[in-house]
Amino acid sequence: MNTLFEQRLQALQQEQERLLQRPNKWEEETNGIVRRYRYPVLTAAHIPLAWRYDLNPETNPYCLERIGVNACLNSGAIKWNGKYLLMVRVEGADRKSFFAVAESPNGVDNFRFWERPVALPDTDPEETNVYDMRLTAHEDGWIYGLFCSERHDPKAAPGDLSSAVAKTGIVRTKDFLHWERLPDLKSRSQQRNVVLHPEFVGGKYALYTRPQDDFILAGGGEGIGWALIDDMTQAEVKEERIIDRRYYHTIKEVKNGEGPHPIKTPQGWLHLAHGVRGCAAGLRYVLYLYMTALDDPARVIAQPAGYFLAPQGEERVGDVSNVLFSNGWIADEDGTVYIYYASSDTRMHVAVSDIPRLVDYCLHTPSDGLRSAASVARINELIDRNATFMH
Repeated sequence: MNTLFEQRLQALQQEQERLLQRPNKWEEETNGIVRRYRYPVLTAAHIPLAWRYDLNPETNPYCLERIGVNACLNSGAIKWNGKYLLMVRVEGADRKSFFAVAESPNGVDNFRFWERPVALPDTDPEETNVYDMRLTAHEDGWIYGLFCSERHDPKAAPGDLSSAVAKTGIVRTKDFLHWERLPDLKSRSQQRNVVLHPEFVGGKYALYTRPQDDFILAGGGEGIGWALIDDMTQAEVKEERIIDRRYYHTIKEVKNGEGPHPIKTPQGWLHLAHGVRGCAAGLRYVLYLYMTALDDPARVIAQPAGYFLAPQGEERVGDVSNVLFSNGWIADEDGTVYIYYASSDTRMHVAVSDIPRLVDYCLHTPSDGLRSAASVARINELIDRNATFMH
């Protein structure tokens, strides 16, 4: 018997089980809009030991990790058979990302990965990396997954091994076990933040897009776009118009992108998106909300100024610091909204609110006046309205 192996494996199993069973606790936010939960819901340490360790003491006498995992991040989300599922982007120590399903009974803790990672149909030998899947249960009966499909830029100069090209990959399923790979989205620009609207619009599929001139920079891409598609099995963006624009000196001056698909409410479609600005520390990613009309999901009816969630505390630190990113949320039957977000490309968190609260925030928070003078004017307007209630 290999005592060293047995002791180390037992310690690993006990430590991971304590992590998986740890109750999560919410912390009150002073703005009253949302509650963050204290502990990340998923980290690299949540990955099953059988994915990382050779459990045979004869071939792994020192019980060493054979396949390293770097991070769990940018997860799609869906309620499925009474369980809260995250379609997790798992990044290996080799920098390759892949998808894996983690399941929780309550949406805030006790997330456990399914037995195996997702094996997507491998249809393109040039596809190097896949990540950031948005899940949409569409009214056509399929659950679609739209994700970034990345490869080396064939036009890169000799020796340039960092230039990349992004496409939007498309899969669909009815059980999360069997996946049909559809052709990648055709578009004139690079697209890696594309989201499928859950309902037909005028008999067509509707996409929220994010056109970019290259892999990193939006360039002439003006913001979050809108496109109607005839057939998801041959999806092509032929016409595209911007519905949520970027603006100078705002949280989305560098680029912005739709997060998960919007939530339908009696007052309109509720959207979660990310905005990016440049600062001395690099690029800063934050999350913001906006709403569009029920009868026209491409018509914006509310745009609160500024961010909804921004990195704070330990969330600021990680592989890519000062970043919050979300591509998954779940609206429960009772109106509770579970917002799943990654911090600094390293770990997954959850924050909880509810539909009435989020709608109230959107409809009654002033929009961005785009100038300092306008910001001061809005504060003074609020002070004047509050004068009656101040003692």
